[in-house]
Amino acid sequence: MSDYILSCCSTADLSREHLASRNIPCVFFHYFLDDKEYQDDLGQSMPLDKFYQAMADGAMTKTAQVNISEYLDFFTPFLEQGKDILHLTLSSGISGTVNSARNAAAIARERYPDRKIYIVDSLAASSGYGLLMDALADKRDEGMDIDALRDWAEENKLRLHHWFFSTDLTFFVRGGRISKAAGAFGGMLNICPLMNVDYQGRLIPREKIRTKKKVIQAIADKMVQCADNGTDYDGKCYISNSACFEDARQVADLVEAKFPKLNGKVLINDIGTVIGSHTGPGTVALFFWGKKREN
Repeated sequence: MSDYILSCCSTADLSREHLASRNIPCVFFHYFLDDKEYQDDLGQSMPLDKFYQAMADGAMTKTAQVNISEYLDFFTPFLEQGKDILHLTLSSGISGTVNSARNAAAIARERYPDRKIYIVDSLAASSGYGLLMDALADKRDEGMDIDALRDWAEENKLRLHHWFFSTDLTFFVRGGRISKAAGAFGGMLNICPLMNVDYQGRLIPREKIRTKKKVIQAIADKMVQCADNGTDYDGKCYISNSACFEDARQVADLVEAKFPKLNGKVLINDIGTVIGSHTGPGTVALFFWGKKREN
């Protein structure tokens, strides 16, 4: 058993069972559905199919990051057990939660001066963040100590690739990521924007692709271009989706056909309520290890 805790936020978009099996505790974000507040508790209080149906029916959503007090409450029981903590947060390019975590860690260090508390900005989101956590859990289970694991996370986190597409621009327009004019124009032309997460952890539109069939092919082609060793890639691959499993399955089938050395089958996860509050239904995201994300 390791003498430290490896933890993350609920926005890593892995299932409760998956996180438990890897011994990765997580702290919950919050979201609002028509002004009623919920915890982003991995689909426990609000089943994800019900959540996305509510969005499709016109419910308004907004999100709230984990605050300093919540991080302190999350960290304290582990510190009281004599454990050190390595916590990775959702990308600072998407959320300011890393600042709350760092402030909480500073307070906790004063209360527990003998303990190590490390906060790492993952520069990742959704199941890309989850894929990073899985790799770190592997290293921890192989015996890597907390200092070496923190260093490995910092050195390798930009090798984690995130590619997204959406077949419904409604919620990207509502959140200001796409203009109303571009959203209306894209809807008329059946455009599915292809996006990725850049070296600063920001979600950036990259290409405008007409039709879902073409964007599904394009996202798989991005993995061919960017993955470690091209089609000889032998790492894991994760996909997350927001109420569009069949689209995600099509991407997974393409990936499994193109990458015969893949480490296991593609794991398809759900986009959780916090990330999903901004994407809405109809988004598919593909995650894998590859060339370092650079400016």
